[in-house]
Amino acid sequence: MSRWRLLIESADQEGLVHKTTGVLYRARCNVIVNHEFADDKAGRFFMRTEFTGDVDKEKIMEELWRVLPPQPFVKLSQPGKARLVVMGSREHHCLTDLLTRCAFGELDATVDAVVSNHDVLRTFVERAEIPFHLVSHEGISRADQEQQILEVLDEIQPDYIVLAKYMRILSPEFVSRYANRIINIHHSFLPAFVGAKPYHQAWERGVKVIGATAHFVNEELDQGPIIEQQVIPVNHSHGPIDMARAGRDVERQVLARAMRLVIEERVFLNGHRTVIFD
Repeated sequence: MSRWRLLIESADQEGLVHKTTGVLYRARCNVIVNHEFADDKAGRFFMRTEFTGDVDKEKIMEELWRVLPPQPFVKLSQPGKARLVVMGSREHHCLTDLLTRCAFGELDATVDAVVSNHDVLRTFVERAEIPFHLVSHEGISRADQEQQILEVLDEIQPDYIVLAKYMRILSPEFVSRYANRIINIHHSFLPAFVGAKPYHQAWERGVKVIGATAHFVNEELDQGPIIEQQVIPVNHSHGPIDMARAGRDVERQVLARAMRLVIEERVFLNGHRTVIFD
């Protein structure tokens, strides 16, 4: 029997779980996993269901639209590998970690290309037999550079774009082309320690925890809806280099976990917040 994934977001009302699972029951489906959440303040309902069955997709969708409140978001699909384009600059740790996890099946995705504004990571990427596109920012405008990147993306048509320490600010026009499909990772010192050498700044202030944040990219710099965060403790014995090394480790972990959640469609946007079923 085929395995299916059902995603629903709608206005909230009584009995939605019963109505929805009733549709699946009448289609002789077997629910494997089910999560739901009702945001009382916003009046929104979120549901993620995995089930097995030999179904008529069009018929199921018609019945779901009939029992749900007006204008719901409904997605019914069979799980498959997500297609990623990873964007990087000079730092290797997040990019190489993602490529490794995808290559060995830890993430249910393929990296179809890497785009970078520096040539530093080309050798590693090409050894993995992944196309590497150098799109330098030197000597051209941001609009021209982004147009070159968009030409690559338009050809590949990825499901998601991952900014694996890509050190260039994307324009609102670029972001709008891939709304809610660009994921970024950065240290969690923002906005306290911005600019160059954040770990040196943190060491000088004697911070006791460091961490990382993965979020969707929107038009506000590093202010998009948060997908995953983690922190780890540090103490007086950690110098700036030690802190940076520990920071890279937590960035790897946070980005990998965030991408798993996104790829498995466990993340719903709820205004500036997220609903995550894990």
